[in-house]
Amino acid sequence: MKMKRIQKIAVLFTTLLVMGQGVNAQDYAFSQFYANPLYLNPALAGSKVCPRFSLNYRNQWPGLVSAFTTVSASYDQYFERLHGGIGAYVLTDRQGDHGALKTTHAAFMYSFRFQVSRTVYINAALQASLVNKNLDWSVLRFPDQIDRDFGFIFDTKAVPPDDVNLFYADFNAGVVAYSKDWYAGVSVAHLTQPDEGFYGLSQLPMKITVHGGGLINLAEDQRRTSFLDLGSPVVSPNLIYQHQGGFNYFNYGLYLDWIPFMVGAWFRHGIENADAFIFLIGIQQPQFKLGYSYDVTVSKLSNQSHGAHEITLGFMLPCPDKPHRVKTISCPSF
Repeated sequence: MKMKRIQKIAVLFTTLLVMGQGVNAQDYAFSQFYANPLYLNPALAGSKVCPRFSLNYRNQWPGLVSAFTTVSASYDQYFERLHGGIGAYVLTDRQGDHGALKTTHAAFMYSFRFQVSRTVYINAALQASLVNKNLDWSVLRFPDQIDRDFGFIFDTKAVPPDDVNLFYADFNAGVVAYSKDWYAGVSVAHLTQPDEGFYGLSQLPMKITVHGGGLINLAEDQRRTSFLDLGSPVVSPNLIYQHQGGFNYFNYGLYLDWIPFMVGAWFRHGIENADAFIFLIGIQQPQFKLGYSYDVTVSKLSNQSHGAHEITLGFMLPCPDKPHRVKTISCPSF
């Protein structure tokens, strides 16, 4: 048991070392993309018009000594006087046992909305963030500390960085086009490629996200379709592509929205390798929604990682003043 734990820590250390140096670094990934809309694309701020509050929790690869834990909270709302939506979120990511590497984002965005035809609208957004990255050197373990029989008993020769508490500004932009039955968007994160290295210059590469989907109502002429008082079943196919540094990921998904229930399945893969199947289930009401998803890892980490768990909770608050002539984006809830 001791050697297995040491092996897990060694794998985790290698992961943290690579990410800490910023070599082809990747952003945090959420599987319930539309349950965290402001993180997916800042142009989705105000997309539901009325005030919206969301909480997201993700535990990725718990088999690797709680390798990645991410928590976010967001709020957004459409303001008719501003002709657009305002949004903000706080995100905290902890990597490694005892949260050896902790990153906190505080982001604020504005999304301007305009109509380009009778049925088509566009949101264009800018986002500014303040980021803090903190390295707790005291809890790190290094390979030169390992004794085969007794575990971590030696002092390391590794030298800590001069500054283990970094701050930097970050900027994103995004655009979304939508109509009644479809939506498509592009967002670009880290426009200035900020330096996040603890040892010398290490620029965070830009992340490009392209996403889109549609809605297919299977019983469009029926408000209610069963004695259970369920809503009309709606199928929503979706595609999300993300590029950052040397990484490219494709996400194919399909939702079945049968109010108050929603189920979905996604497949995520890179150019050469499959990554995970994602299964989710959710329940939604006009005032709140609750969702759970599980990533079934199919890559080489499948035996060690134990997949990923994600839980989301959302609240829709009453509109202070009912906006007129404003269409919501009918994208999925999870």
